[in-house]
Amino acid sequence: MRAKLLRDGHARVHALVFDVEDEAVATLTSFANEHGIEAAHFTAIGAFREAVIAFFDWETRSYEEIPVDEPVEVAAMTGNVARKDGAVRIHAHVVLGRRDGSALAGHLVSGRVRPTLEMMFVEEQANLVRTIDEASTLPLLDAGA
Repeated sequence: MRAKLLRDGHARVHALVFDVEDEAVATLTSFANEHGIEAAHFTAIGAFREAVIAFFDWETRSYEEIPVDEPVEVAAMTGNVARKDGAVRIHAHVVLGRRDGSALAGHLVSGRVRPTLEMMFVEEQANLVRTIDEASTLPLLDAGA
């Protein structure tokens, strides 16, 4: 992945261009770790050669993974970065377009880039943390922390 700082200041804006075969979530996690990022949000477009998305089932309190074993366009990707127990947590959702124009959407578990993923990444000079929500069992943003 290549990164270019577009704007410095209270909110730093980076252009991130992922390379072929980069795994999107792992690569973004590494970037956030390397730069000590505590809070950020992002949007992206591009394509994956394969992906895994997920749907949260409220009844079972677990994610149901949906493998996407085909090339897809990343029509939209949005998410944020926060910390949970000191570790970077990427929370991203995607809309993936198939060759026939149909779409899949959900929580992004993983995505293997091909040919590129272009992201606008806004780093905030703040601290966001996730804590476990008892009702859902999910690590949700804690606006009071």
